[in-house]
Amino acid sequence: MSKPEISRRKALQFIGASAGMSVVTKTSANFGETISMKKPAFTLCLNMATIRGHNLGFVKELETAATAGFRSVEIWIDSLQTYLNNGGTIAEAKKRLDDLGIKIENLISFTEWIVDDETARKKAIEELKLQMDMMAQIGCKRIAATGKGTTATSVPDLKTIADRYRTILELSDSTGVIPQIEMWGFQKNLSRVSEVLYIATESGHPSARILMDIFHIYRGNTSLDTLHLMSPSAVDILHMNDYPANFNHETITDADRIYPGDGVAPLKRILTTMAKTDQPLILSTELFNKLYYQQDALTVAKTSLAKMKAVINGL
Repeated sequence: MSKPEISRRKALQFIGASAGMSVVTKTSANFGETISMKKPAFTLCLNMATIRGHNLGFVKELETAATAGFRSVEIWIDSLQTYLNNGGTIAEAKKRLDDLGIKIENLISFTEWIVDDETARKKAIEELKLQMDMMAQIGCKRIAATGKGTTATSVPDLKTIADRYRTILELSDSTGVIPQIEMWGFQKNLSRVSEVLYIATESGHPSARILMDIFHIYRGNTSLDTLHLMSPSAVDILHMNDYPANFNHETITDADRIYPGDGVAPLKRILTTMAKTDQPLILSTELFNKLYYQQDALTVAKTSLAKMKAVINGL
């Protein structure tokens, strides 16, 4: 019996993978476009902040991302809430996501779970419960846990934040939606990798995860020489962006972010340090650039995807 002939497509895939070249695969099973190399893999995602200034609305944002070629997105709670306030439902949103072949990887939320005011904190935890329930229904497994509500003078100490993070992590035991402690380079006690790593570790909860960001690594002045001390398993999502030369880390702002690969950020070093080998690291373009908001939203989304692919292919 003769051996089955190997198709040209299969042969090229094998040769490309063996040589360390990037191989793109699209599957409806995981709704993700994944660029795979010998070991690391990345899922490419669009954070809706990148087209937030276009004021498209929840459904149009999803459609724009899908048309641009994304199969994974991060959404913002206010956009979803406006959609629901105007008569939309979670069930309808889920159907639209399925029709578009889009998966929500993370909800950007701003509940004040971290603050000292006990009344405000309890209210925030109830809000977080509702948001987690919505995300569970919609198929999203993550929610951002930010430092919203704190100031330079009111931020709790690290141990207190860790205890409060543990409290919201316990909500994930029943919902399956895991809050990701987000590093903010401008926020005391949340500005450096060492701080969020302490918070996650000291929470003592096995589901603890850290939401990382290229911009905030620079803004918080974290040394890349010790970045390897954070296990890649601690990070599900890395926000992808870049910044121009000659911007001081103490004064650079969110609006100064530019497309990945267009600036001086050490993207290759960070990606090779944080890349996973057991599952794809989600790379999500998150920009707040007013110049991009003046351009066509679809063009911005397509450019974001192309820029991320170029960075990865250059590794």
